[in-house]
Amino acid sequence: MKLNLNRGEFLKNVAIGSVAIGMTSCQLRESLSNPKKTNVVILFIDDLGYGDLGCFGSKTNPTPYIDSLATEGTRLTMNYITNPPCSPSRCSLMMGMYAQRFGKFGMARGLPLPKDKPTIAEFMRNAGYVTGHVGKWDIGSEEQGPEKRGFMEVAKYNGKKYLYTKANGDTVYRTVQDGDNMVEFIERNNDNPFFLYFSPFGIHTPHEDVPEEFSNRAGGSKYGGAIVAIDDAIGKLLSVLKKHQLEDNTLIILTGDNGPHKPGTASPYTGGKITGLEKEGWVHTPGIAWWPGKIPAGKTFEGLACTLDYYATAAAVAGMTPPSHCDGKNLIPFLQGTSSGDVHEYLYWYNADPKDGGRHLSAVRWKDWRLVFKRKSKMEGTKKMKEKVKSWALYDLRQDPAESNDLCKKHPVITKHLIKKHKDFVSGLPPLSSIPEYSRRMVRPPEGTGWLISNGGK
Repeated sequence: MKLNLNRGEFLKNVAIGSVAIGMTSCQLRESLSNPKKTNVVILFIDDLGYGDLGCFGSKTNPTPYIDSLATEGTRLTMNYITNPPCSPSRCSLMMGMYAQRFGKFGMARGLPLPKDKPTIAEFMRNAGYVTGHVGKWDIGSEEQGPEKRGFMEVAKYNGKKYLYTKANGDTVYRTVQDGDNMVEFIERNNDNPFFLYFSPFGIHTPHEDVPEEFSNRAGGSKYGGAIVAIDDAIGKLLSVLKKHQLEDNTLIILTGDNGPHKPGTASPYTGGKITGLEKEGWVHTPGIAWWPGKIPAGKTFEGLACTLDYYATAAAVAGMTPPSHCDGKNLIPFLQGTSSGDVHEYLYWYNADPKDGGRHLSAVRWKDWRLVFKRKSKMEGTKKMKEKVKSWALYDLRQDPAESNDLCKKHPVITKHLIKKHKDFVSGLPPLSSIPEYSRRMVRPPEGTGWLISNGGK
């Protein structure tokens, strides 16, 4: 059933959690009424390639609403995920830390999130925000759905993966419903500070359920149509923010959870989710930060940044210090120009779960350099030999974004330096032997229609 709660009813729903988070009902009401708190929206798009958006070079996918975020905000052109693919990428964002630190060395779908560390949703809830979840979860164990790890309002999951069945029996494309859900969440909470996490299934394969009304706008491409549908959903978000005059008091950050599946593109980089897993395109995602009046409009930030930074940034916007487990940094000073250079001097990748043998990745990024561990099979005629060729490869991404020219031999000092940095990073992680058992099942939001309203697990 569709829930339409007024502010008083909402406070009644969440007051039961106020004691657990150390706040009285009066303090909670005052916190929720504080006009100085800035809303935070994270748009985390499944399988979004670096070159899939108009504002990042696409000539085939019309994305006017996302492009407007870039025009009115700042593009992050060196924006990364540190734990591909989907499930570990989401866990890293949700925890603000390298997921390997709690045993997620690869997909590890179903591995629990740490219980002794707050998710970004739990943190923002405790900071006085109404926290909302719309879309895909795929995080933590089966006992750790979004409503258990900090989200107070969760749009329920119903129907097939890409289709949603309404309470009246009508079926719509899920991304269309996602857009409506974002509008409903903000209509319900426009006078409260809110944290909204939108993670659509949309671009993920298969694409046969994409309606023609979207694919026709992308030259007949079902893949492009999925992107168009997500852009329309974001258009609904921007419209409701404008309706309630919330634009100047809302930070939006947009990126993807990993590189593209075919026929998406990571251009000018190569690689992606299925082919080219060792390439830059699997981990280098488009980034946009939008906060009118606070983040410069029409600018480009080229410093190394990653999704680990979103937690620390949200905490700073809320006027809080992020918890000690966070590996990320506050992006705002870099985007405003009060801090310069890279947000992180080094970024690391280490997917090494022995149960996930097909998606191993070891790499490190520093300045314009990318060092990656290559795994190749020797071939003899048409028979593949068991022996593997394993070696490090070094690329200058500024000059060679397609990673076609290995410079290890030409730059042995840099190669040695980055190998040591990567080894130092790995040495600080728990051993692979400590990986606990996990279910390998995707965790979804609660089943049904409408919303689950709760105190977010407290």
